[in-house]
Amino acid sequence: MTGPASSKQFTIACIQFEPRIGERAANLDAIEARVRTAHANGARLMVLPELADSGYVFRDAAELAELAEPIPEGESAARLLALAAELDIYIVCGLAEVDKGRFYNAAMLCGPRGPIGTYRKLHLWNRETLVFEPGNLGLPVFDTPLGRIGMAICYDGWFPETFRLLADAGAEIVCIPTNWVPMPGQHPQDTAMSNTLHKAAAHCNGLYIACADRIGTERGQPFVGQSLIVDPQGFAMAGPAKWDAEDILYARIDPDIVASIRQFNAHNHILGDRRTDLYG
Repeated sequence: MTGPASSKQFTIACIQFEPRIGERAANLDAIEARVRTAHANGARLMVLPELADSGYVFRDAAELAELAEPIPEGESAARLLALAAELDIYIVCGLAEVDKGRFYNAAMLCGPRGPIGTYRKLHLWNRETLVFEPGNLGLPVFDTPLGRIGMAICYDGWFPETFRLLADAGAEIVCIPTNWVPMPGQHPQDTAMSNTLHKAAAHCNGLYIACADRIGTERGQPFVGQSLIVDPQGFAMAGPAKWDAEDILYARIDPDIVASIRQFNAHNHILGDRRTDLYG
């Protein structure tokens, strides 16, 4: 990667592990242990998988209702907030959220001083559509001392508009809690299609993208692991992790170089060259 270094450099960590369906207390213990390990290795921003507190393959809405909690008032959010405050870090974690009787596949960004923001998954995958509502908070970008952070979740990454809107809104880093599953025709051990998509999205928008996936098989559904951290030129900084093993990926990132990376040369800017007169 080119560009001058700045004082805003910090270490980001993507935590790949295997949440257990319905075992919220155990999942939160597992999250805390791994966050403490990443902190001990110098990470300031941690990214955890999708629905890391609850597991993913719900039998029905009734089971989800037993596990979902409000954000930031629920037990899961409280554990994450306490950890962020104690360790002086920032955490992005996928959570099962309930709000006014509706359920959302959500992600929370918390920092040392409290909750920073919530994102709700816009593009629901497969049986998620039976238990979750589509996200209704848009694609917010949050100013933090580490930089401007956006979030997306799993299947959101299949839509180029996700990253273009985040980039247009000023995001420098996009944190992606995910539960990637094999795509049609893909064996779990094959290179994940998601890795290709997120490298392309980082390159085409000049974004750091940090994807934290889970591993294991839950109620017959396999997950492909292969967590990944990508730089704004689209090259892997860490990962992909293995498809079948826990891991913590680390990368040293510098949000201040994002602006210069987007200026390809004296004549081309990746966002400025868009033909908005033709395609918006």
